[in-house]
Amino acid sequence: MYLTIKETAEYLSVPEAAVKSLIQQKKIRALFDGEQYLIYKEQFATHLKQVEKYKELVDEYLSEPIPESIDVKDED
Repeated sequence: MYLTIKETAEYLSVPEAAVKSLIQQKKIRALFDGEQYLIYKEQFATHLKQVEKYKELVDEYLSEPIPESIDVKDED
């Protein structure tokens, strides 16, 4: 399935200008049909999976309780 720049920006939750910039930098593959750029949606599948996995790892880390401190003595 192919998306326009506007649809891609909504799908990725980024501004349209960012999508255009990434196309110009060749970080997003796109086809130009004479009128507009068309972007293949599946090229983002791996990226989105990695983002979800990273979010899970961060949530797991943040939910881990803080260990009690080892016998810390005040030397005053």
